[in-house]
Amino acid sequence: MPAEHPGTGEPYASPVPPGTGWPGDPSSPRTPVARSAEDVRELARTDLAELSARTCVCRACPRLVTWREDVARTKRRAFRSEPYWGRPVPSLGVADPRVLVWGLAPAAHGGNRTGRVFTGDRSGDWIVRALFRAGLANQPTSVHAADGLELLDTRIVAPVRCAPPDNQPSPAERDTCAGWLDAELALVAGDLRVVLALGAFAWASVLAAARRGGWHVPRPQPRFGHGAEAELGGPHGPVRLLGSYHVSQQNTSTGRLTEAMLDAVVARAAVLGRGPRERHGAGS
Repeated sequence: MPAEHPGTGEPYASPVPPGTGWPGDPSSPRTPVARSAEDVRELARTDLAELSARTCVCRACPRLVTWREDVARTKRRAFRSEPYWGRPVPSLGVADPRVLVWGLAPAAHGGNRTGRVFTGDRSGDWIVRALFRAGLANQPTSVHAADGLELLDTRIVAPVRCAPPDNQPSPAERDTCAGWLDAELALVAGDLRVVLALGAFAWASVLAAARRGGWHVPRPQPRFGHGAEAELGGPHGPVRLLGSYHVSQQNTSTGRLTEAMLDAVVARAAVLGRGPRERHGAGS
């Protein structure tokens, strides 16, 4: 049965069909659908707006499709009265970022419910508050896709766009979704100054994507740690890679990651993102 969106009051089925008016939905009923890794690679050859639309209707990974849609239909008791997005979650933020925040995958009852990355759960609360305090977001909360949140000079991406069972995508699912990720990274790299990797998996994912894109990556491979830094050679100049522990509830509730620790890394990203850089080729 349709349920009302908490921000607009409009009714939607769960999962939400494309082109039905969900806030921020870039897709339409005519958006082409990827059903295999080969389809993803082919359909990713487009501009940024259309890439986002095609990402949001992808059905290339059967296990992820089944999981995200089952979660959307069964729901969590606390959100039983809300519609669930139940589709791949698009990136969030500006098209020409200086700061790229690199996460993992949408949460089953966060991004998979709200249709917006890092929205509607505690992880989103933490990272958005930190972005706000660093001047990279216009407000400190991310509740639903119609709440007015805007990122400033910043974009958030995830290497896997669907909520995976047990928060664990398979290697094949990560490889399939990399087609969307690689195309997006190439499209937004022009003004990029810094990539903030949230967690060891995100750090490794950044380095792998950089290599696939022909970027210069130091040898030996830079090691992850909270506050770790490395310089990558992007196609338009140097890009600083920063590491932070992920804003997972496991890290934040145990004190492994505190708000002060997160603020320090995000503030560093903001400073680097706003500063000048020397322009050079990817291989220099």
